[in-house]
Amino acid sequence: MPGTFEPLPGGGAAVALDDVEISIIRSLAVQLMELIGPGPAEEASGDPLAELFTEGPSEPPSDPVLRRLFPDAYSDPEATPQGKEAEEQRAYSAEFRRYTENDLRAAKRDNALTVIRSLDALASEDEGGAVLKLSPDESQKWLGALNDLRLAIGSRLEINDEDDSDLLFHLPDEDPRKPMVMAYLWLGGLQETLVSTLMP
Repeated sequence: MPGTFEPLPGGGAAVALDDVEISIIRSLAVQLMELIGPGPAEEASGDPLAELFTEGPSEPPSDPVLRRLFPDAYSDPEATPQGKEAEEQRAYSAEFRRYTENDLRAAKRDNALTVIRSLDALASEDEGGAVLKLSPDESQKWLGALNDLRLAIGSRLEINDEDDSDLLFHLPDEDPRKPMVMAYLWLGGLQETLVSTLMP
């Protein structure tokens, strides 16, 4: 089981992680939460109903990682609309973002927080590692968080398709991007095995 998720009887998944792997995943999840930022209710006056009446942003984020995590709903990267069509596309995207981005951010924060809490609750069974056991709900949240972490790292590495990641895999060890590439590929392996545990 080392390094790969396996299904648990009755649902959920388990993976053996060493202390370094636990530290890496936790650190990346914390950084993801910091990047996503606080929710509107946390930024507001402390009114518990504030989030219900707070609209999200209408413009795409300036950070390329956040643009990857919260893409425009009505844009087609293959097409370059002009004139009125481009204006309509921007208007539809702004409207969609205004009413959905806060919920998307909250869901992504919740997924990352689930990762952090489950790792913090992990008691080492022996020196150097432990077996993480996730419920079916936690497995889904982990899957979402692993996907977001890979998108974030892929964006920083400017990976747009599988060919890019294959090229980066062969970087020399002294290349400063190498640790990020290895984390990207490792998280991809974890994500793939977690998906397989969730399939019927």
